[in-house]
Amino acid sequence: MRDRLFFPAIALAALVMVALALVWPQGLGDRSPGVFGRTPTQRTPAVQAAMQRETEAANRRVNQARQAVSDLQSQAISPTQ
Repeated sequence: MRDRLFFPAIALAALVMVALALVWPQGLGDRSPGVFGRTPTQRTPAVQAAMQRETEAANRRVNQARQAVSDLQSQAISPTQ
C-alpha cells in the first residue's frame, strides 16, 4: 500500500477511535459524558449495601480463621491436660 493512502487511513482510523471513545457508554465504570450517562450499577444503593455485607462477612471469616490459628498455636505451645 502506498504511503499516500496508508497514513491518511491510519489518521482517519485514529480519529474514529477517539470519537467512539468519547461517546461509547462506559458500562459498570464511571458515567459516560452527556446524554449517554447513567448511574453505574455498582453505585446503586442496593448493590452498595450488598457489597458492604459481603465485605463484612469476608472480614468475619478472616478474623475467625486467625482466631482458630491462634488457638491452635496456643494449644501446641502449652497444652492444658
